Amino acid sequence: MKKVMLGLVGIGCVVWMGAGLGATPKEANPPRVALGTEAMGAGGQSPLLAFATTVADKYQQVTLIDPKQRAMSVYHIDLADGKIHLRSVRNFHWDLQLIHLNGQPPLPREIQAILEQPSP
Repeated sequence: MKKVMLGLVGIGCVVWMGAGLGATPKEANPPRVALGTEAMGAGGQSPLLAFATTVADKYQQVTLIDPKQRAMSVYHIDLADGKIHLRSVRNFHWDLQLIHLNGQPPLPREIQAILEQPSP
């Protein structure tokens, strides 16, 4: 577990420095479009995906996704003082088991029923 946490901290630092957050906002303009970065996890495990974007010129949002564990976390890094705040963590394994949520007709089961009807 310690290795995984150290890996996450290391990846967060790489993303943070790579996004230009090591400098104050006066010295560098953080990217305004999402970045995709893939890095190996601790011990050569599955890659973590990292995406960063600036939100409302107030904070850098970093999203880490672990495809193997089917989990994600979202961090906000304050551009004024550099403080990092964990905003959300979610295991989305069960989310991906849903057939639909908040969907509009035709729903997946309705389409399936149409497609499975015998041809005339």
